[in-house]
Amino acid sequence: MTQSATIADALREAATDLSGISDTPRLDAELLMADALGVDRGTMLLMRTRDPVPSGFAERLARRAAHEPVAYITGRQDFWTLTLAVSPAVLIPRSDSETLIEAALEAFAEQVPTRILDLGTGSGALLLAALSEFPHASGVGIDASEQALEIARANAEATSLTDRAQMVHGDWRTQGWSAGLPGPFDLILANPPYIEADAALARQVMEHEPHSALFAGAEGLDDYRILIPALPALLADRGVAIFEIGASQREAVSAIAAAYGYDAQCRRDLAGHDRALMLRRRAAT
Repeated sequence: MTQSATIADALREAATDLSGISDTPRLDAELLMADALGVDRGTMLLMRTRDPVPSGFAERLARRAAHEPVAYITGRQDFWTLTLAVSPAVLIPRSDSETLIEAALEAFAEQVPTRILDLGTGSGALLLAALSEFPHASGVGIDASEQALEIARANAEATSLTDRAQMVHGDWRTQGWSAGLPGPFDLILANPPYIEADAALARQVMEHEPHSALFAGAEGLDDYRILIPALPALLADRGVAIFEIGASQREAVSAIAAAYGYDAQCRRDLAGHDRALMLRRRAAT
């Protein structure tokens, strides 16, 4: 690219370069360019496309060409109505997971929750999105990673939710992990690891995102087998637990829930895949 190349020129060339790397090469290029400029994407597209290419763009583009996710390069990711900080210490929040927030709004259309628990909070995405929708609620996010909790706490502060969001260390693979949680909770949200141990993943996921937040044994069910049995001690009698599931896991996770006295309803994501399983305590007969 010549020295006199404009941002418009660079975006066209970058989109071509990334076409074999990304399903959204043009968008990736625009996000990286805006980040290099220090402005939002809309401002860049409306006002800056004739400007010279900023010096930091080439380095960002090279990282993306090496399959590093855009969110880790820019250090942020949009989720629901929030813009959240992310790092390689946390799973990148995905739009599929917004299905859990939609399910929560449906479940509490009439009587809103006052206490919320986010199991495996990571960046804090689910908890903070829920608290933004339920302004009278408070909540707890737990995670086994102290690095993840630092990100979650920073996001709580950035979204002005620190006074209602408590981020605490908790590892459900250790005995007594839930003993200190201030339940019961009206709403429990969880996006646990659910990928089979031998699953083939895209390089940007496999090489960059934390494996502890991805893999859950041979069937991808290990963490559901820990968390669902813990629900009776955590979930209020009329509460709802909403778990993210893999697209083929509806029957298996529903069966685990049924064994512990919970009925399951499934909600699909925008692509039509099974994504959120809503669990309620089975009514006594």
